[in-house]
Amino acid sequence: MRKRLRKALVLLMAMLTVLSIAGCGKKDKAGKDSKITIGIPQDIEDSLDPHKMVAAGTKEIFFNVYEGLVKPDADGNIVPAVASEYEISDDRLTYTFTIRDNVKFHDGTVVTAEDVKYSIEKCADIEGGNPLVQALKNVSSVEIVDEKHVAVKLDTPDSDFLANIATVSAAIIPKNNSDADGTAIGTGPYKYVSRTPLVNVVFEKNDDYWGEAANIKNVTFKICANADTIPMELSGGSIDMMVHLTNAQRNQIDKNNFDVKAGTMNLVQALYLNNKVEPFNNPDVRKALCYAIDKDAILDFVSDGEGVKIGSSMYPNFRKYYDESLADAYPHDTEKAKELLKAAGYEKGFSFDITVPSNYTQHVDTATVIKEQLAEVGVTANIKQVDWDTWLSETYSGRNYDATVIGVDAAQLTASSLLARFVSDAGNNFVNYNNPEYDELYKKAFNDMDDSTQTEEFKECIKMLSDDAANVYIQDLPEFVALNKKYTGYTFYPVYVIDVASIKLAE
Repeated sequence: MRKRLRKALVLLMAMLTVLSIAGCGKKDKAGKDSKITIGIPQDIEDSLDPHKMVAAGTKEIFFNVYEGLVKPDADGNIVPAVASEYEISDDRLTYTFTIRDNVKFHDGTVVTAEDVKYSIEKCADIEGGNPLVQALKNVSSVEIVDEKHVAVKLDTPDSDFLANIATVSAAIIPKNNSDADGTAIGTGPYKYVSRTPLVNVVFEKNDDYWGEAANIKNVTFKICANADTIPMELSGGSIDMMVHLTNAQRNQIDKNNFDVKAGTMNLVQALYLNNKVEPFNNPDVRKALCYAIDKDAILDFVSDGEGVKIGSSMYPNFRKYYDESLADAYPHDTEKAKELLKAAGYEKGFSFDITVPSNYTQHVDTATVIKEQLAEVGVTANIKQVDWDTWLSETYSGRNYDATVIGVDAAQLTASSLLARFVSDAGNNFVNYNNPEYDELYKKAFNDMDDSTQTEEFKECIKMLSDDAANVYIQDLPEFVALNKKYTGYTFYPVYVIDVASIKLAE
């Protein structure tokens, strides 16, 4: 009897030990003790105040820290965040938001109507007239209805308003944070912990998050500025994940230990032409270049055929507006290109400069292929590599260039964020596109409050840019992400963000 009792006790102890070990494993996979190190190509040099952040790379990671009243999901939908719901008035001038119950800032305080009012007013700068977030310049007032409701009033109806407040730039922050520039306090699934310049940025899971909890406890973003060492850092274990890999880097990754995921960068890569300078002020010349370019050859050279061909200023993840047929509007045809050049008075060709920011390998490689392809129709392209600051000041802002290869992204999940820049007097119309018909059509589309009609009108704008050959549209570049097989769940978004909360330990 005693022997049987001892055996039973031993068996029970063993079972408890197994359950204890299993329980520890579950704790780790639930994010209690887990960690990940993610490589990013540049340091953050912005203010930690989301309303003042400028660099896309900063906003990309702070998407995990800050949230607006609404935010984008992985499918491109605008979904409730700090607000649980909202109502729009019949005249579409007033948006009344219901503040979600018990949403806490990372300092433990509960989000109040005062915080929401403060944040939106700060972004819009209603009194001063110099909004920190230009997309919110249409906000005329923010009123507290009661402790759970805030009404935001607009000067004019704005179909993009919800998308404009769904960004990090319009995040809700605590009114009492007197050092927003140096202390990041948001409501997202991760809390900001620290930053060591040129070394790393550290986040920690927010255990009080109102929504679905993150899986990984500790996250370190390691600055990997030297592109040549990235494959070695992955294989050596100093980083578990790397975003924005080039094709060359992708091909060096150890596939036994890493999954390389392919998405797209959500941008419009093109040979952007200065429509104001000769000969690009001639539509026939622009069309000739479109026919002279072989997009398939460019994709093969730049990224082994990855990427998606495009034919206008809209990328595929904008499924609502994207017109796949435009990708082949100008099939590769050197004879057709020569005919158009002859008709335009350039039978013997011409010479021009392609200014390219040297820090973007994909754009330099694309320009190299374009140079070779244009030579086949008698056009000489000279590649002029410049540093990023020079490109921004001289090419983009100064518009002092002939042509450039770059990728243009969308700041918000709106058609207008890609199409507004082609309005003749737009401040960011760096290609100097000028078409009164386009201006009228865009204005009509932007002001149309019927979603289906507006969608069709924006698609007409997109086709007009293609028909006019405003630029030589090429592709939405591939986005390669290497993730150690210890982890799973990484999700690509249709906007420029890294969603760490979706990553978890593999089973």
